[in-house]
Amino acid sequence: MFSVYIIKSETSGKTYIGYTANIEKRLARHNKELPTKKSSYTQKQGKQWKVIYEEKFSTRNEAMAREKELKSGKGREYIKSIA
Repeated sequence: MFSVYIIKSETSGKTYIGYTANIEKRLARHNKELPTKKSSYTQKQGKQWKVIYEEKFSTRNEAMAREKELKSGKGREYIKSIA
């Protein structure tokens, strides 16, 4: 199972869209609880990331397609309506 997720920073109000096979572990990386790249977008925004939206897919390709859709213009509009 793969998840497409949207997280929001409680400190900056910014959002991030991604996909993963393990959302709990990925969220821990975003919140600096596990090692990750120091140059990543979420690391520069600080801690306090919370999942505000999640969809599950059976294949990586489906998850990647949905992530791409959410990062499009219409997807961004949808995110603003739920965030």
